[in-house]
Amino acid sequence: MPELPEAEVVARQIRARLLGARLRDLWIGRADIVREGLLTSSWYQGAVLQSVQRFGKSVALGLVNENACRYVVAELGMTGLLLFQSVPTKYPQHVHVRLSFEGASEPELRYWNPRRFGRLSLLDKTGLERYLARRFGVDPLLVSKEDFVRILRERRGRLKPLLMHQQIIAGIGNIYANELLFRAGLHPNMQVSQLSVRKVERLYEIMCEVLQEAILEGGSSVRDFFAPDGTEGRYKRRHLVYGKEGQPCPNRCGESIRRLQGERSSYLCSRCQSLRPMG
Repeated sequence: MPELPEAEVVARQIRARLLGARLRDLWIGRADIVREGLLTSSWYQGAVLQSVQRFGKSVALGLVNENACRYVVAELGMTGLLLFQSVPTKYPQHVHVRLSFEGASEPELRYWNPRRFGRLSLLDKTGLERYLARRFGVDPLLVSKEDFVRILRERRGRLKPLLMHQQIIAGIGNIYANELLFRAGLHPNMQVSQLSVRKVERLYEIMCEVLQEAILEGGSSVRDFFAPDGTEGRYKRRHLVYGKEGQPCPNRCGESIRRLQGERSSYLCSRCQSLRPMG
């Protein structure tokens, strides 16, 4: 469930509490939780946490040891969480990785993932570059309006799957795709080729607004997302359509919110989000 806003909240909290701390121990409870780099795990002992970055829905911890830099990349996936030791952990058997620190306000960071849709990767700089190139497209909060327009104008197919395609636009999942498309007045199944430049520019502006608002609210705790300090995201109280099937359209147009079944459910107002070609 964690998407870009939730991953950004995670990165900011870890950065605030652990940056500059020394990693005393890296405990890995099961080998299959590590996508690559398992044999390098001993290198991290004694390394200093120098950076915390978000890439799409993943968080990368950059550590320095004897003038060399390596990364611990945690994929949040559908169910992954990074939690501080002070947070009570439900089903502790699903804590698969523990990073123990010294010289920080939090002594431990835990990677909790019951369904293991995400993984951990231990990478050097070159490995990180390959990992990012293979898995992520442009970042919605960093891409320029001009580049966003160009990316969409070069593509074909339905709009919502394109927005959620991580190798094209990294970080947007089902929750925020539904929310920003409603605010933009665009049907999720609309063909991208039907959109004018003006509509794509408006979509870009709304995308940035929604994602930034969600970050400020701590993300959306719809199912089981918690920030590292155990707090829930408050943005779910501002959702207009996601999970609102049968409720009146927020635009007061007289229609109710519908749910379209598919690979990922879409929530929309059929009147406000028409499939007609848009100018």
